[in-house]
Amino acid sequence: MTDKEQIIGLYKEMYTAMVKKDRAELERVHDDGFVLVHMTGMRQPKEVYISSIMDGTLNYYSAEHEDMQVEINGDTAVLTGRSKVTAAVFGGGKHTWRLQLRFQLLKKNGQWRFALASASTY
Repeated sequence: MTDKEQIIGLYKEMYTAMVKKDRAELERVHDDGFVLVHMTGMRQPKEVYISSIMDGTLNYYSAEHEDMQVEINGDTAVLTGRSKVTAAVFGGGKHTWRLQLRFQLLKKNGQWRFALASASTY
């Protein structure tokens, strides 16, 4: 499997884990230093982000992937993923968003991991 295929697979695995609330998988795909920057500018480090999924602050129901662009430079990469995501977040109702996540990834010990993500809509 190529690096690009691995990265695209990681993106899909992340969304499956978010829907299933699979903590172990979420821990695996995100680097220990991971930070998510929400559309509001709020920053969530890995543990806070994963805990928010586990406790229902961030509820994900489905994701339909529309586009994934990957740029690789050695052991770093950028993935811009666009997906229609159905979720209920921060106490709001269930909605479907056209969510774009721009990830920075690191390759450590032969494994790609998400290091930073910035969320926006498209």
